[in-house]
Amino acid sequence: MQVVLNVEQFNRRLATIIDNWKNASDDSEYASVADVDAIFLAAGDPAAEDEPIRKGTALQTWLLGYEFPSTFILFEKDRVYILCSASKAKILSQIKGPNSHVPIEILAQAKGKEPPTDAFPKFLQAYTSHQRVGTLTKESHTGKLIDEWNAALNSSDQKPEVVDIAPAVSGFMAVKDEEELKCVKTAANLTSTLLAHHVAVKLETILDREAKISHEQFAAQIETRLGYGEGENAKGPDMRVWSKGKGLTDIDWSSTEFCYTPIIQSQSSSTGYDLKPSAESTGDNMAHKGVLLIALGMKYKGYCANLGRSFIVDPSKEQEATYNLLLTLQAELLSKMTDGTPAHDIYQHAISYIKEKKPELEKHFVKNVGHLMGMEFRDSTFLLSGKNSRKLKKDMVFNLALGFSGLEEDGKKYALHLVDTVQVTGSDKAVTLTTGVKSVKDTMFFLNQEDEEASKPSKKPPTTKIGANGNASPLKNKTAGGKVLRNKTRSAAHEEVANTVAKIAEHQRELHEKLQQEGLARFSGGGGGTSGKEGKGWKRFQSYKGEAALPREVENLRIFVDRKAQTVILPIHGFAVPFHINTIKNVSKNDEGEFTFLRVNFQTPGQLAGKKEDTPFEDPDATFIRSVTYRSADGHRFDAISKQITDLKKEVNKREQQKKEMADVIEQDVLVEIKGRRPHRLPEVFVRPALDGKRLPGEVEIHQNGIRYQSPATSQKIDVLFSNIKHLFFQPCDHELLVIIHIHLKAPIMIGKKKAHDVQFYREASDVQFDETGNRKRKYRYGDEDEIELEQQERKRRQLLNKEFKGFAEKIAEAATTSTGDTLEADIPFRELSFEGVPFRTNVRLQPTTECLVYLSDPPFLVVTLADIEIASLERVQFGLRQFDMVLIFKDFTKTPLHINSIPSAQLDDVKNWLDSVDIPLAEGPVNLNWGPIMKTINEDPYEFFQGGGCDPESSESESEFEAEEEDFESSESAEDSSEYDDGSNASDDEGSGSDFDDDSEGDDWDELERKAAKSDKKKVEQGRSYDSDGEDSDRPKKKAAPKANGKSNGKANGKPVKGRR
Repeated sequence: MQVVLNVEQFNRRLATIIDNWKNASDDSEYASVADVDAIFLAAGDPAAEDEPIRKGTALQTWLLGYEFPSTFILFEKDRVYILCSASKAKILSQIKGPNSHVPIEILAQAKGKEPPTDAFPKFLQAYTSHQRVGTLTKESHTGKLIDEWNAALNSSDQKPEVVDIAPAVSGFMAVKDEEELKCVKTAANLTSTLLAHHVAVKLETILDREAKISHEQFAAQIETRLGYGEGENAKGPDMRVWSKGKGLTDIDWSSTEFCYTPIIQSQSSSTGYDLKPSAESTGDNMAHKGVLLIALGMKYKGYCANLGRSFIVDPSKEQEATYNLLLTLQAELLSKMTDGTPAHDIYQHAISYIKEKKPELEKHFVKNVGHLMGMEFRDSTFLLSGKNSRKLKKDMVFNLALGFSGLEEDGKKYALHLVDTVQVTGSDKAVTLTTGVKSVKDTMFFLNQEDEEASKPSKKPPTTKIGANGNASPLKNKTAGGKVLRNKTRSAAHEEVANTVAKIAEHQRELHEKLQQEGLARFSGGGGGTSGKEGKGWKRFQSYKGEAALPREVENLRIFVDRKAQTVILPIHGFAVPFHINTIKNVSKNDEGEFTFLRVNFQTPGQLAGKKEDTPFEDPDATFIRSVTYRSADGHRFDAISKQITDLKKEVNKREQQKKEMADVIEQDVLVEIKGRRPHRLPEVFVRPALDGKRLPGEVEIHQNGIRYQSPATSQKIDVLFSNIKHLFFQPCDHELLVIIHIHLKAPIMIGKKKAHDVQFYREASDVQFDETGNRKRKYRYGDEDEIELEQQERKRRQLLNKEFKGFAEKIAEAATTSTGDTLEADIPFRELSFEGVPFRTNVRLQPTTECLVYLSDPPFLVVTLADIEIASLERVQFGLRQFDMVLIFKDFTKTPLHINSIPSAQLDDVKNWLDSVDIPLAEGPVNLNWGPIMKTINEDPYEFFQGGGCDPESSESESEFEAEEEDFESSESAEDSSEYDDGSNASDDEGSGSDFDDDSEGDDWDELERKAAKSDKKKVEQGRSYDSDGEDSDRPKKKAAPKANGKSNGKANGKPVKGRR
């Protein structure tokens, strides 16, 4: 494509340079060129993409419209020389002509194989003929032409004096013409649109959902709104965002870019808050509390625009006042930024204003309040500081940056800033070109939640991985589990069991002591109390911004349901009063005679809400209206209104529920496909969760930063990035129908329309495509030879499947380790340690791995990270019961404990040994505990819980070694939940009611017990019942029984099941 230069623009800007140079005086902003004979502008090889634009490159682009590398320009007051290659000379010849401000001489160098021309010597002669030459002395260039120039200059007899003219060059480009202002305004529009319609929305979602995402990842996601990828996989700008901006329909997207990677900072940033433009987003996860600083800068056709905003979650009065000061200060400075005002006056006025309003903040104020901006993002020549005397001029564009740093709130440092792109308009006040998301309403988030996140960082991460804590693997630590071995005598077996029990008891004592110390250290910083149900908090609801926004229907002063605003407008004393649907509890309608009564009940404090907690209120002591009742003869209208309000309430509740479910879903980065070779593939595999459409096997590919599953029938695909993989499992098909590669994610992703925490690739192990009806071989074979051959083939096929899937899992782990730098290994379940249980609704086989407890064969999958477990509680452990339950309490006390029910009692010792081998403290008790109230009590003040003994099994004497822990927990239960607790203990009693000892035998001696047992046996034989029968009768509730053990009285069951009588 032929490059066309804007000759008229070139002549106009060249005239600006020459005329200002000629009229320069020693006291003007062009003083640096006042006494020079020529201006030399050098350009070598192009700078790297990540380098900021140089002033010389900016001047050349400003003058010619394009960057011309390896090109020299020498300005004289009556002539301009340009030294360049032959191809560039052809383009630059457009600016020569009779209308040029001064004659222009283009000196074209010869091409590579052609004889040299006199262009270089002629340019050198013109340069050395001057006494003083102005140039940009601080810039260094590289390239062939630069090397030749330096060599020729060193060998020359005449060398002019070199003067730095950077301030004058800034002056040439400082005042923007109409075309430049158009580009700056477009850049500002793009920046404002990105902030308002993507960054602010995304940030609100992250805070609302408390999503775990690093500052760096969030910044990278923002950058992708301009498009990403190359070649066929390239994706253009996200028009869902840009289409919401005004006047962005005819944008040249190829000329649009970011000035810098967006800067995201929060109180969890490892580098602290930094208000400098050179700050960077760190790899730490964003905090969901406190102050979040965001800075964005975009460039359109070379011209920059910038803005910065402060977002505060649950701000204090002081923080709110400080931010309001920034808003008023900006408005004050805009009125001072007029044509002819010295730069230092702007800064001094800011200092004076702060001294007047909040003098204590003066020492925290920034050292300057901005700088000139154009093609250069930061032109320090026009710095708005207390020492710069340069004057502002009409149509200059500044980056007005106000801020306070080093502020402190509750012992934590924070900073606030307010940054905008500003145009000086003349005698009137300056205008901000970047707009939006600035008011207190837009930047303050009043979630009013307790310090949940404050307690999380204080938790010490596990210093060692489970399985790497001195125990090589759970398999090696597996003991006999109390079973008598054939090669040992009975006494030796008993001795071994006793030794094992003693070792476990001693190890558990150490684990509980360590748990107690860590708990006290973890929550010592002020209690760390969290209310448990963090999702509830006071939120402000705004139906309308003013009376003008009310719908026209309110003029009739009738009840109106505004679905769009989610509001019910009620007429009260001649006024239309809007009530947001979230303030309404329910509506009821009654017919009395010829009138119909409609009652609207509101959410108010003190209402009984069953098991649900009360809705929190900003001021519970205020006066509340419980309900409003209306009477009408038009019953049909009240029917319609009642239905509308009820439907709207259901719709809003459903939307909130969906929002809550999708809270932790993240948007992954882009998968970078591998280039230069074919990716490793695993063909003919199925995926779970399944994709839409026909069930067909696809293939999995390993790419540079993740894996991709591609369906053959459709264009659907699933990308999983290595950075989002928490655990990788390989489950062989031994004793299973499937061979599996299973990926457990750090944060869930969307697959189709469903949220997925796990992605699984599998292939069926059994081959059903063989003939079982017999063939010719059966004539010559007798016995089971053919069946044996089929079994051997099946065994061989399974071995090949295991080898193929295991090899691919190891390749995934290797690629992930290389990509992220964090070690990832393919974990294999230990089937020898497996046990049966009910984690959901069905009985499944749970298998421990080195780092997890898993069930992977069928959905719903179970993956529990052992490092996240605080303690395991074994419940319903009683003599005579065939099953027990296990409850896993997580280190994050806000998580609901995991219940694994109905584990066979025969596996109790195996489960205990496994838990002990992986350093998990365990507790044991005879009854089920009601963990809801227990966790609520712990979450209210964890520090007090650990001070009171916490999970220490020796805090009180009890029959079972760890029973005291249950007693402590049970004593904290509230009376209203006791019925649920009783249900748990009743279940234990009923299941164990087949035992033949009753409570009366507690004080009897052995002879009396034997006599009673013999009498009971004789009675059973007479009735035709076997003593060892454990049929259904023994598990049925009996019509009459001795008083049951009451869990509330002493925190545990009596320990002796009662015998039922018919």
